[in-house]
Amino acid sequence: MLYDFLKRFAVRPLLRIFFKIDLQGIDNIPLEGAAILASNHLSVSDSVFLPASLERPVIFLAKDDYFNGKGPKGRFVAWFFRNINQLPMDRSGGKGSAASLASANRALQEGKLLGIYPEGTRSPDGRLYRAKLGVAKLAIESGAPVIPIAMIGTDKVQPIGRGIPKPGRIGIHLGAPLDFSQYAGQADDPQILRLVADNIRKAINELSGQNYVDVYAPKKAKNS
Repeated sequence: MLYDFLKRFAVRPLLRIFFKIDLQGIDNIPLEGAAILASNHLSVSDSVFLPASLERPVIFLAKDDYFNGKGPKGRFVAWFFRNINQLPMDRSGGKGSAASLASANRALQEGKLLGIYPEGTRSPDGRLYRAKLGVAKLAIESGAPVIPIAMIGTDKVQPIGRGIPKPGRIGIHLGAPLDFSQYAGQADDPQILRLVADNIRKAINELSGQNYVDVYAPKKAKNS
């Protein structure tokens, strides 16, 4: 499988050479079974650093632009993302977003690790923004534990506008699993969804130490 090959023989060796990674809390990842990896999002490379640092494969929800390109380049990008365990995420709301969450839920029902950025997009300024409700809906519907994750310093090695990360130090801090099983059957209650989403965001915030902004992140950063 392309994912495993790249991870073991290309990405990991390069990361070990060029980056010093402070990985904490790795024991919080279950050895088997489903879990939602809920991370802050500072850099495009977050989706490379995190899965490359874990033994188990991670499926990530990626913006659907990557899967809808035209021409030879667009088709290659779509093929590549599908083969590195990425699922398209429609961020427009409505039926499109619901379908994306349904495919993510299926992955969790199959016992896989699902990576998601609760903010919905990359932070434009390094601050942490309000979590969207999709992560809460997935947590309640699937019953899977949520592992809060803080990516630290990835915006320094690959700031907005930089195509290739520069060598440096980053942190990947994984928190204790969050259990929301007490809200089973309440995935359509907006107040419950907001409560769960806020609790996930707070756990990420404690790990990352970011300044929090109580609004949704603007969707203006490319490749987020």
